Order: sequence, then C-alpha cells, then structure tokens
Amino acid sequence: MYQSFREYLEEELFSRFDLSSRPIPPGLEFNQSDRGKNKATIRSWCYQCPQLRKIRYTYIDAGESAQVFNSVIYPAHHYDLPLLGIDFLSFGKKKILVVLDFLPLFRDKSYQDKYIEPMRPIRDKYQDLAQNLEMKFYDANQYFSKYLLFAKTDSETVVKRLFPAYKEFLQLYWQILEETEPLKTAEDIQRIVTAQKDYDRYSAERDPASGLFTSYFGHEWSERFLYEFLFEDAIPMAVTSGKR
Repeated sequence: MYQSFREYLEEELFSRFDLSSRPIPPGLEFNQSDRGKNKATIRSWCYQCPQLRKIRYTYIDAGESAQVFNSVIYPAHHYDLPLLGIDFLSFGKKKILVVLDFLPLFRDKSYQDKYIEPMRPIRDKYQDLAQNLEMKFYDANQYFSKYLLFAKTDSETVVKRLFPAYKEFLQLYWQILEETEPLKTAEDIQRIVTAQKDYDRYSAERDPASGLFTSYFGHEWSERFLYEFLFEDAIPMAVTSGKR
C-alpha cells in the first residue's frame, strides 16, 4: 500500500542530497517471519548527508495482514529544525492509521512560529486527515506539532488525499531546510545534540511498534532493532536498571 510513498521519498532524497549509506547493525537491515497469517518481511534503509545526519526508513510487508511504512529524518546537529516523522500503518483494508508531522524539539513560541506555523496551510487543506484522535502511547504536547496529520482512514483516502499531502509536507520540509542558517556556536549545537538524544529516549520507551516487531520477529531481535537502529541514542531500560 505504501510502496509509492517510499519510492517518492527515495527519489526526492537522491535528487536533492549527496547521500551516503549509513551503516545498519548486522542482521537488522532485513528479516522475515512465518509467524502470522501471511509471511512478513521487514527491510530498512539508512543514509546521511551534510544537511541530514540520519535518514532512516523501514517497510513491513505482511500482505493483507499488515503494511507499514515508517521513517524519521534527523537534521544535522548544526540545524535546529524539527525531525520529520512518517508513520503509515495498515492492518487490513479498514484498519488504517496515518501520522505525518514535523516533530518539534522545543516548544517556545519563536521556534513554533519559525518551523511549525508554515505547516498550517497544508493541515487546513487536508482537515480530513487531521482528526484530533487521542494519543494512547504518547503525550501530544511532546514531539508533536499542533498541525500534524493524524487520522484513521481508508485505502481510497490514502491514495487520493494522503499521497498529495505527503508530497506537500516533504516539499515544505526541504524548503525550510534550505532556508535555515546553520548554528554557529558549540553551545547551540550541543543543545540540539541533547534534544535529539532526548527524542530517541522518549520514543524508545513509548513506541507501540515494538509489540508488532516482537509478534513477527521475536523479542530479542525487536529489542535490538529498537535500540540499535530506530532509536540508537536511547539506552535500554534493563541496562539503566542494572539488569544487563
């Protein structure tokens, strides 16, 4: 269902940036499972360039049972931009959840005005994809903007509404990145390093996808995938509690 979204992201990245591969820990770039009703495969890609320090995206294909496209793009530490977050999930034709957002690192008004307010015209254009759903696993006031697209929808809407909205979000993100001046001081850069690490820690603790990974690929592989690839700056809770 979301292969065209993945392909569009790749085309944009390779046409706009001087990408190089970013290593994925051995055994995490691909896996397959026969546990569910349909055979499932998971494949991940990771790149970097001077403007974007980590570009990761993952596709799970379990036929009609599950189609998942997830991506987070981390700007280089000398940019204070939000992260770009993409999470599209389909479990059958009727159970579809989509999330698309610029993930703000800070909540102050000047930051919101600079990076979040430009999203408003797109959100207003696609209000059917902005449903103000309750967040069960996350605090909506942390790492989500007030103009995110967050909706339960259907396959027709994915094609006719989500895909054009997705393109507009990506174009806006590239535009903002191009117009943003790099940070100059070590203090400002360290602030971004800390903020991005905090995002990884927060997300690793709350990400509901870990249950999906475990159901298909087992607990041990899923823990590695979560902490060594998706959110590599997070530290497993078992380590922090001294159990490992």
